[in-house]
Amino acid sequence: MLGLASPILSVAAPLRVLYFTKSSGWEHSAIKRTGGKPSYSENVITKLAAKHDWAVTFSKDGSLFSPEYLAKFDVVMFYTSGDLLTVGTDGQPAMTPAGKQALLDAVAEGKGFVGVHSGSDTFHTSEHGGGNNPSRAQRYVNYGDKADDYIKMLGGEFIKHDAQQVAKARVIDPSFPGFADVGSAIEVQEEWYSLKEFASNDHVLLMMETDGMKGPDYERPPYPLAWARTVGKGRVWFNAMGHREDVWDNPKFQDILIGGVEWAGGRVNADVKPNLTEVAPGAGTLPKAPTK
Repeated sequence: MLGLASPILSVAAPLRVLYFTKSSGWEHSAIKRTGGKPSYSENVITKLAAKHDWAVTFSKDGSLFSPEYLAKFDVVMFYTSGDLLTVGTDGQPAMTPAGKQALLDAVAEGKGFVGVHSGSDTFHTSEHGGGNNPSRAQRYVNYGDKADDYIKMLGGEFIKHDAQQVAKARVIDPSFPGFADVGSAIEVQEEWYSLKEFASNDHVLLMMETDGMKGPDYERPPYPLAWARTVGKGRVWFNAMGHREDVWDNPKFQDILIGGVEWAGGRVNADVKPNLTEVAPGAGTLPKAPTK
């Protein structure tokens, strides 16, 4: 059950959602289409949409992005990777610079934006071209105001991950839509992202508990894994989970995602007062960059 403690604003019309899954970098199995069939996550979202009155458009075509195209949606959801201005790994049409700017403008003007997992592995600062950049040392730096405009809109950025493992993401705001039945934490086998470039007005929803995790990229204080924030008139929500198909099947993950989409789309309200410095004082401490 999705617990929506906040008041419902409007459910008069279907929530129009664009689920965009172009992969200029690594293409995850959860979004990969085989034989023309919908991807695993697309099938999950189709089922959620039927229950929650969402009208979802599934697309990997970056060339469609324009003010006119984005006006058709209430929420834009990204499960993407790499420099989307290049065709890259999946061979799907690239976004244009004007299309990227149209997205940023649409969010600032009131559009909802939802990022999942590698939506934070997208438009890395100073990384250009398709595929995966062989050198990632430049990611172990906080660029702040010099970060890519997409990263500044999202409110955080992927650095790297180590081996998949069972670990715990602690719930920070159980009153936020979607968290009523999650409990104090979500603990699963997952590809846990190490993140940086947290925006000062992030309202942290999940905190990665790094104590006991295996791998050098988790040798750091606890850091935000999911958050909500406002950008201009728009609402931005992100959760770094979602690599594995069994995570997409997890009822807690689904509840959290539903709450994020409903909030970003303006159907429910929530208090997203910035809490980054309060709950994640060590978030700016990054793991050591690899020597090779």
